[in-house]
Amino acid sequence: MRLGLVNMEFDYARDFGTSHSTGYERLLYDCMIGDATLFQRADMVEAGWRVIQPVLDAWSSTPAQQFPNYAAGTWGPAEADELLKRDGRSWRAIGEEQASSEPTKVPETLGRATAGVR
Repeated sequence: MRLGLVNMEFDYARDFGTSHSTGYERLLYDCMIGDATLFQRADMVEAGWRVIQPVLDAWSSTPAQQFPNYAAGTWGPAEADELLKRDGRSWRAIGEEQASSEPTKVPETLGRATAGVR
């Protein structure tokens, strides 16, 4: 497997010959022409909440045991690092050098899953 940098430039107007509309423009236009296809009726919204609310109540009354939660703005729980270390991998810290385009050694556990893939 070879990894390398690619140019991911995308210009909607250049590639499709027209500019795209926002979701709000579409909704406002549908309102003006009377098309309710993208809108939910109130009874359907209420039916959805009747299904979901018991699940939310159960989750709030019985919090998960040993859930690897972490504070916003941090690098995440240590369990995330341990998960990658099992396969000989690690997170790339922001600010490190760009990934090399040279092939890298595939960890043994992944080698079995990707055998023959090039």
